[in-house]
Amino acid sequence: MCGIIGYIGGQPALEVALAGLRRLEYRGYDSAGVAVVVDGGLHTLRRAGKLANLEKALAESATSPRGTVGIGHTRWATHGGPTDTNAHPHTDCTGAIAVIHNGIIENFASLRAGLERDGHELASETDTEIVAHLLEDELAAVSAPDGTAGAGAAEGAETAGASRLTEAFRRVCRRLEGAFTLVVVHRDHPDVVVGARRNSPLVVGVGADETFLASDVAAFIAHTRSAVEIGQDQIVEARRDGVTITDFAGNPVEGRPYHVDWDASAAEKGGHPYFMLKEISEQPTALADTLRGRLSNDAEIVLDEERLSAQDFRDVDKVFIVACGTAYHAGLIAKYAIEHWTRLPCEVEMASEFRYRDPVLDRSTLVVAISQSGETLDTLMAVKHAREQKARVLAICNTNGSTIPRESDAVLYTRCGPEVGVASTKTFLGQVAACLLVGLYLAQVRGVLYGDEVARYVEKLQAMPALVRQTLATIEPMRALARTLADARAVLFLGRHVGYPVALEGALKLKELAYMHAEGFPAGELKHGPIALVEEGLPVVVVVPSPRGRSHLHSKIVSNIQEVRARGARTIVIAEEGDTVVEPYAEHLIRVPATPTLFAPLVTTLPLQVFACELALARGLDVDQPRNLAKSVTVE
Repeated sequence: MCGIIGYIGGQPALEVALAGLRRLEYRGYDSAGVAVVVDGGLHTLRRAGKLANLEKALAESATSPRGTVGIGHTRWATHGGPTDTNAHPHTDCTGAIAVIHNGIIENFASLRAGLERDGHELASETDTEIVAHLLEDELAAVSAPDGTAGAGAAEGAETAGASRLTEAFRRVCRRLEGAFTLVVVHRDHPDVVVGARRNSPLVVGVGADETFLASDVAAFIAHTRSAVEIGQDQIVEARRDGVTITDFAGNPVEGRPYHVDWDASAAEKGGHPYFMLKEISEQPTALADTLRGRLSNDAEIVLDEERLSAQDFRDVDKVFIVACGTAYHAGLIAKYAIEHWTRLPCEVEMASEFRYRDPVLDRSTLVVAISQSGETLDTLMAVKHAREQKARVLAICNTNGSTIPRESDAVLYTRCGPEVGVASTKTFLGQVAACLLVGLYLAQVRGVLYGDEVARYVEKLQAMPALVRQTLATIEPMRALARTLADARAVLFLGRHVGYPVALEGALKLKELAYMHAEGFPAGELKHGPIALVEEGLPVVVVVPSPRGRSHLHSKIVSNIQEVRARGARTIVIAEEGDTVVEPYAEHLIRVPATPTLFAPLVTTLPLQVFACELALARGLDVDQPRNLAKSVTVE
């Protein structure tokens, strides 16, 4: 997730921007840049890599821009790799406009094609650069003497100076689709910094004779704690003496002012004491970002990079999924969806074992490699082995430009943004969603599902972020319960169908964070051995399938709950709303929204994340950096 800061005031803008970017480094990034308006000119500098690279280049620069209006950006690559050219800010053909951006512009390809037809020369691979060129054209239009300035509620109003810049920017925003925070400066308008927001964060900091725009209050918390929230589809003009906010139609809007109560250190975590808590709360947005723009106008699933033909996918006769840890559990969920939708056999392998057992692979085999970092060495070596055997490889990854996507034939990025906590939360949901999209893609290109059927599934998937948000809003009982179990010696997790991988994930989270014995089992296997572990007071968490979608499994898992309850277990049951059958057998009942069966892990996983996190905190443990663990495992 990119870091953004804009500044107008009395201080050197370059120093303010660099300090703000340092405060945003926690977000993760792969390039950085700044633009400063000074003496009727626009000074920009961009560098791939860490902020230190940019600072070194600035120190070596012949000129040091001392203006008091500027913008700064740290980029986390989505469209185009992490290079100097793709780094922000981006400028227009005249070099008068500089733009920084957080998010994804879904219709950038068609807009870019139109700009190129009109003679614009675009230098980068990014979706962001089109905004500078669109703004160049729209500014020329609103400045024309034919009365074209103004639109919507602003139509007919006089637009002079910086207000013309805002009106042009408003027109550009109305043409964009997707999610974006945009901040713009113009060399001919040194009295204003303009920002816009849709489905991506933007906040205003109001100081004494200075104003800040940022993606996070951490960027300006050292200067002011007075903030103004910018709403959906709104434009903000920032001046030294305050802000003016309008919607995309030009109607005036009252911003919501608020005071930031936490200190600069806490603000890096968005007010949460731990990154993991913050990342759990970010899951509705992360899931929406994974799904955004995945269905074309022709109702076809869209991958990020595809170096295979549709015929290559039609030739597939077997699927392997390789992954490690939490990503492996996402793969287990994918198996149910892929086999159901495509009727292809699908195997899920731990990447660390895959190449050592000499799997049977050929050109008709598709290997799906799942890795948050894209650098997991076990998974990377599995990918290389698959390529040596001529298999096709599709990567699911959260890190643009990493090794595994580069080694693969096709890529689907989860776009969850940087995840600082070692235990995966939001990236797991992104991986599950991406796996479901891969299943739909295979079914579509192979002709098993028609375009309208795929569109219906995607529509239901796109409703899931709201259900994730609903689940998180009602999850306090699980937090309270977890705090009462801090002294438990062990916890068992049971599930059936897609609930089984969820049970495995719940057990893994508890092991990672609370350092206690936890096991996940298929509920049907309970009587084949694991029931010997059940004793008086043992917490047993049961993920119950829908009584609507899997009624035959529902009745069986109710029997499993009764089995452990009869032996003294403390039953903690996760069941969908409206399931009354389980109520007599649940000592603690946690409700989740009703969902299609294959999508259920996107909500049933959430209580288990919270359970593990709260139990670990009750034990006084650091949930962001569990002992002996690293975020990215780069050794075998």
